[in-house]
Amino acid sequence: QVHLVESGGGLVQAGGSLRLSCAASGISSNINRMGWYRQAPGKQRELVAVATSGSNTNYADSVKGRFTVSRGPVKNTVIMQMNELKPEDTAVYYCWTIWDKDYWGQGTQVTVSS
Repeated sequence: QVHLVESGGGLVQAGGSLRLSCAASGISSNINRMGWYRQAPGKQRELVAVATSGSNTNYADSVKGRFTVSRGPVKNTVIMQMNELKPEDTAVYYCWTIWDKDYWGQGTQVTVSS
């Protein structure tokens, strides 16, 4: 059973930056894909960014050029640097990975004020 623990998030003004981190436990093997989804009030959960252990990345069009996802220096961790934040980035951000099934973190709130 994989367990994901997130840190980071919070309240920031538009144009500011935040950094999210996530660590997976409960597994000794290297996880290939880790990343982030988000869910705004009244909207469906959507992909934000994913990074593989081979450093390949995938981004939602809405965050390209502003967010950077990377695998951390510690095994089975993922970091997302969020710059030039906009009010429309306000959402609960969930760490995600897949092993035998999809796994999700508990979510961390990101609020961007205008």
